[in-house]
Amino acid sequence: MEAFVAAVTVFVLAVFIGFEIITKVPPTLHTPLMSGSNAISGIALIGAIISTRSDNPKLATILGTAAVALAMVNVVGGYMVTHRMLDMFKNKR
Repeated sequence: MEAFVAAVTVFVLAVFIGFEIITKVPPTLHTPLMSGSNAISGIALIGAIISTRSDNPKLATILGTAAVALAMVNVVGGYMVTHRMLDMFKNKR
């Protein structure tokens, strides 16, 4: 039970700190910052794979699958936004 409370505490603090950091970013830097940092979601993929080594394999499989799906959406979306932004700076012929 202590491990669960510690994990929830870390999660809540991470959400709060992440929200505070992102809200302080100027709007002109928000899109480039987020599109570049979405690639970091690859770390969530590794975490999802590691989480499958749990005492509760059914729950770990469900949560791991959800984490992989959401992280992949985030990674692909980040690269798509970055690609669109880079296209804006190309010379039109």
